[in-house]
Amino acid sequence: VQLQASGGGLVQAGDSLRLSCAASERSASVEVMGWFRQAPGKEREFVAARTWSDGWIFVADFVRGRFTISRDNAKNIVFLHMNSLSPEDTAVYYCAGRPVGPDSTSVATYKTWGRGTLVTVSS
Repeated sequence: VQLQASGGGLVQAGDSLRLSCAASERSASVEVMGWFRQAPGKEREFVAARTWSDGWIFVADFVRGRFTISRDNAKNIVFLHMNSLSPEDTAVYYCAGRPVGPDSTSVATYKTWGRGTLVTVSS
């Protein structure tokens, strides 16, 4: 399975942006799809994840209420909708996939990764 993230760019504080992650196929190996981000000089951190089915969605506390995750099963795309962006959201955003299982917010449990897409939020 290959993942391709897109949709990043330069925006101003308060703006919204939608990131997309297209999967070459859906399989059990990527039933859970996650978004992570890595700011300069910082570790990669979990942002949000969901299953392709309606069974499970989880959003990190620090973005809850601003970011949501959705999917288009017909097109094999998972979206990250980001609202009220601030300069602190500046980072490279990655999508990743893994099988269903515990610790789905842990970077280490995701084995399939796409290339990141850069989001820059100016003040």
